[in-house]
Amino acid sequence: MNSAVTIYGVGLGPGDPDLMSVKAARLIGNARVIAHFRKPGRAGNARTLVEGLLAPGVIEVAMEYPVTTEIALDDPAYNDSLREFYDDCVQRLLVHAAQGRDVAVLCEGDPFLYGSFMHLHSRLAGKANVVVVPGISGMSGCWTASDRPITFGDDVLSVVPATLDEPSLRERFRDIDALVVMKLGRNLPKVRRALKAAGLIERAVYVERGTMAAQKVMRLADKTDDEAPYFSVILVHGQGRRP
Repeated sequence: MNSAVTIYGVGLGPGDPDLMSVKAARLIGNARVIAHFRKPGRAGNARTLVEGLLAPGVIEVAMEYPVTTEIALDDPAYNDSLREFYDDCVQRLLVHAAQGRDVAVLCEGDPFLYGSFMHLHSRLAGKANVVVVPGISGMSGCWTASDRPITFGDDVLSVVPATLDEPSLRERFRDIDALVVMKLGRNLPKVRRALKAAGLIERAVYVERGTMAAQKVMRLADKTDDEAPYFSVILVHGQGRRP
């Protein structure tokens, strides 16, 4: 392991480039190699956020997710596909580290909060120096966009992935103070049903692309379709103790 070389997991924040940290911008601007996740055929949101910050001649490593949407989450083939993908990503980064080049891996939001970088981090242990630069989380950007505090007083904040099955969602929603539902996408219909069963539908707020140019904020009850992009969450604001 080259002790002079570092692989950085750089949090870019929730989507507004102005909310990127000074440290993140400095590391990205000085990086000889940047790596970023994207879907095949797309530029990727992380890469778009750093446009104009990159040094001339920077080497770019695009890590394209395998097509897994047609595979059920509980199918062993789903994890097998992702496992091979992350293993390959690590090997690609280590090639640059072995050649004496630092690498900045671009991470939307915060690298350690539902981010793909966490799967690289565990695989890089003992193979490279790794430094994680935190970022403002996407959920923080979304509750700020809603213009209401997510918690008050002694409220307990629950963060629930929408990928859980519907009975599990109902169980999780049954006794909450404040709530963030992540990973909506095609899961929105079952999340809506689970919130309704828990009596939370009237308190639920839908936020799409929080802090970004195309930001949308509305009551979930007023949303008439089930379309939800990757960058969307549902919030249930706390109603706890106030002075």
